[in-house]
Amino acid sequence: MHILIIGAGGMIGRKLAVELSRSGSLGGQKIERMTLADVMTPPSPSGIGSVEAMAADISEPGVAETLAALRADVIFHLAAIVSGEAERDFEKGYRINLDGTRALLEAIRLEGARQHYVPRMVFTSSVAVYGAPLPDPIPDDYVLAPLTSYGTQKAISELLLADYSRRGFIDGIGIRLPTIVIRPGAPNAAASGFFSGILREPLAGQRSVLPVKDTVKHWLASPRSAVAFLIHAATLDTSGLGARRTFNMPGVAATVAEQIAALGRAAGAEAEALIDRKPDATIEVIVSGWPKSFSPEKAASLGFVAEKSVDELIEVYLADDAPKAG
Repeated sequence: MHILIIGAGGMIGRKLAVELSRSGSLGGQKIERMTLADVMTPPSPSGIGSVEAMAADISEPGVAETLAALRADVIFHLAAIVSGEAERDFEKGYRINLDGTRALLEAIRLEGARQHYVPRMVFTSSVAVYGAPLPDPIPDDYVLAPLTSYGTQKAISELLLADYSRRGFIDGIGIRLPTIVIRPGAPNAAASGFFSGILREPLAGQRSVLPVKDTVKHWLASPRSAVAFLIHAATLDTSGLGARRTFNMPGVAATVAEQIAALGRAAGAEAEALIDRKPDATIEVIVSGWPKSFSPEKAASLGFVAEKSVDELIEVYLADDAPKAG
C-alpha cells in the first residue's frame, strides 16, 4: 500500500504520518510506501519501508499532476490555509483551499482516464461550512451556509468531493473536523486559535489572551481524535454511503467558561488567572457565526468516536503533547 499525505507538515499531518509509521499498516494492509508533501518539505518518520518527503504546493501549475502520477492507494488531503488567514487574504484562501483542491481532483481524474486509478481520498473539511442562525445542536442534514471565505471554500470542496466520487473518479470521504484542542506548539493564524491558547499557555505557566466572551460555546476534539478520524475514514466501507460523502465528526460541546473551569481543575486558580480578557471585534464576529454543538448521528453509526469532556481534552494534551519538565 502507498499512502500520500498532502499537508503533511501541519500538526495533524505530522501526527498522522507518525501514527501510520508506528502501526505500519492501514485497514489490515501493510504500508510499503509513504509520500509526504507540503509547501515546505515535511519531516519524515521512521518505520515505513520507503518514505519520501517533498515540497509541493498543489495550487502551483503541474504539482497536482505530479502527485496524482504517484498513484497512491490512499490520499489524505489536509492542505489548507486556516480560517483567520483565509479571511484576511481572500485570493490566497481561494487559491489554496479551493483551486488547489480542484486541481488535485482533476489530476486524479485524468490519471485514471489514462489507466484505471480510483484512490480513496480523505478530505478534511470544517464546521465553518455552517453559518448563523444555527440550531443547537446541529443535525447531520442541516443546510450549509458559511459566513466566512474559509467556510465557503470548504463547502465548495465538499461538493466537488461528492461529485467526483459519484462519477467514480475517486472514492472520497470528507470529515468536518471540530476545532482541535489542545493544539501543541506555538499559536497559529486560525480565528479559533484561542480555544487552545487559553488552556495550553496557562498549563505552561504563561499568559494567554481571550478575545471573546466566556459564554461562547463551541465544538472541540483533540489532535489524537483527529488522527483517529482520518484513519477510520480511510478504512470505511463506502459502498452504502450514497451521494453524501462528508460527515460531522463527534466532539465536545463546551463554553469558554467550561474550558476555564476544567483548566482550574487541572492546574488550579493560578492557571485561570493567567488568562487576559481582551475583546477582539473581528474574531468575535467570525466565531459568532460558528456552530455550538452537533448531533453527529451518522458519524457515530459509522464508528467515529471522540472525547466526552474538556477534562479529557486536557488529559490527552498532557499525555501526548505538553512539554515535559526537565
